[in-house]
Amino acid sequence: MRMNPDKDSFPKVYFVGYWGCGESVELATLLSRLTSTNVRQQGTIHSETGEDVGVWAIAFTCLSCENIAQNGISISACGRNRIPGDAWGDAWVKIANGQLILGRDPFGRVPLYWLQIGEVIWFASALQLLLPLVSSPQVSIPALYTYTCFSYVPTPLTPVEQIAAIPAGTELSWHSPSPPHQGGNTKLRWHSRTANNKENNAPLFKGGWGDLDRIWCESSEVIRDETAAITQLQTLLKDAVGRQIADLPLDEPVGVFLSGGIDSSVVAALLVQAGLKVRAYALDFGVDAYSELPYAQQVADYLHIPLVRVPATAKQIVGAIASTAKALDLPYGDGATAPLYLLNQAAARETKVVFNGENGDQLFAGWTNKPLIASGIYNRHPDRQTEFNQHQQYLRTFGRFYDYEDKIFTPAVYDQIKSLDLQTHLHSALDSELCPSLLTRLRRASLMLKGAQNIQPRATSLAFAHGLWVRSPFCDPELTRWTFRLPGELVLQGACEKYILKRAVEAWLPPEIVWREKRGMGVPLKPWYYKEMWADIGNWLNPGLLRAEGRFVPQIAWQMMSGQMGIGMRDRYLGNNLWLLIMWQAWRTHVLGESANGRSPDHPFWIPPQLWFKWHKWRDL
Repeated sequence: MRMNPDKDSFPKVYFVGYWGCGESVELATLLSRLTSTNVRQQGTIHSETGEDVGVWAIAFTCLSCENIAQNGISISACGRNRIPGDAWGDAWVKIANGQLILGRDPFGRVPLYWLQIGEVIWFASALQLLLPLVSSPQVSIPALYTYTCFSYVPTPLTPVEQIAAIPAGTELSWHSPSPPHQGGNTKLRWHSRTANNKENNAPLFKGGWGDLDRIWCESSEVIRDETAAITQLQTLLKDAVGRQIADLPLDEPVGVFLSGGIDSSVVAALLVQAGLKVRAYALDFGVDAYSELPYAQQVADYLHIPLVRVPATAKQIVGAIASTAKALDLPYGDGATAPLYLLNQAAARETKVVFNGENGDQLFAGWTNKPLIASGIYNRHPDRQTEFNQHQQYLRTFGRFYDYEDKIFTPAVYDQIKSLDLQTHLHSALDSELCPSLLTRLRRASLMLKGAQNIQPRATSLAFAHGLWVRSPFCDPELTRWTFRLPGELVLQGACEKYILKRAVEAWLPPEIVWREKRGMGVPLKPWYYKEMWADIGNWLNPGLLRAEGRFVPQIAWQMMSGQMGIGMRDRYLGNNLWLLIMWQAWRTHVLGESANGRSPDHPFWIPPQLWFKWHKWRDL
């Protein structure tokens, strides 16, 4: 084992275990070094003939009895998993009939990882739980490349070569070997069973899910009548919240992360209508130009609920970077991660259950898809390959380092990634056979790529780090199925996104909230970089440190901020893209455990930013 895991970095909810052929005492000792939790389930693996061919064990913590089955365990992000219509938890392990089965729900709310050592499969719901098993972990260069383009590492990749991730909406199963004296195969055998696997006719998800391809695809039953759609959607929203609160006492407070946008505001309104004691939490960046607080306060006042303003200043964000990296478990490059860490931290002091409005954008064609939709409608050229263009255009909606690969990576890394095709990560999500219309295809892609790969697991990891259950009413199977019956004109009407959602809830909220244009979380990273965070950039992205790492060009921060990589990289994308690099450095040092030594003074961040501006202006004259 490489190191003892940092117990402080563990999520408050997790499972970890092993399955396969090995010496039981040795395996049990290794498991005990991964977690302080005692082994809660264990047993023997039997072959088809009934002979003992291996052993298994699972350790887990902070799970209710509903999550425990015979020879199995599951985790639900919301804290309960017997919600009608839900799958068997959000991430699960089952051991039965000589098989190991690892699976995740389609929304991707809880991550799941596995590692093979010899004839033993190790699995865990957190990457950090498996890292100590890897004597010399190697950074996956394909994973690093995709991270710089998506701001997350797409499954089945992880940033560690030796560890793989279970994709959302997928089960992997391993079959036990036959005893060698019977002439059987002594090697572990495994296959995947995904909702997208057309060769598998059996439904993957029970309890209402069925086959994912029949859910996140265009429905033949299209709702054309706007009045009927409004009525049905109102009922579906109320039912979705009702299922999420069925186990909650009315006299205990619940939290809601309130941005002032329509999605979180709808959730707050429905919680109040249901009679719960609701406390809203909103971020306060201390910068008026980026503040959504007035809208959040307006919603709170309208609903007569208290609003807790959570300070998220530059100093507090800087102080939370290491803790955020540990809590996330994987590198996530979105600038909202550290602020959301602070938001969960504040809510955990007063409640155990928080609600959010995540997945509303994905279900109802939120604002991030509007540029791509316009491009698809107005820039059609018969001499081009439609699918190829759509894939490239979709990659650009992430707004990261796509098309900058030769400028950000060292030559050695660039040689390894220049032949990789990012579009392979988009094919299933942008399947034109399942979703012939552009708008429906984009909603499917948003659910699978931006939701299940990024937003949902990120939200769960941050909540679990603070002992919180997180509930997302827009992640509801019935509601999801229904939205794929909507035609484009009821979802996107002119320049108005989420049209049918706004019509359905306009009686529940102030019109200024319902009909205002979505803006998104405006974290003031860029102005902070040139002021409060200036010196910190010289530490996180120090040329000497990057030179020793050997992955990014040493002067990448200076080149981005000075405009040497282009005006767009300096002016439009600087905030999130510089943060993406910072969070990679935080992950590799605080989670992976790589050295952060070798800093050098060959950068401008050791001088006051005012002097830098003067010199930069003089240079451009």
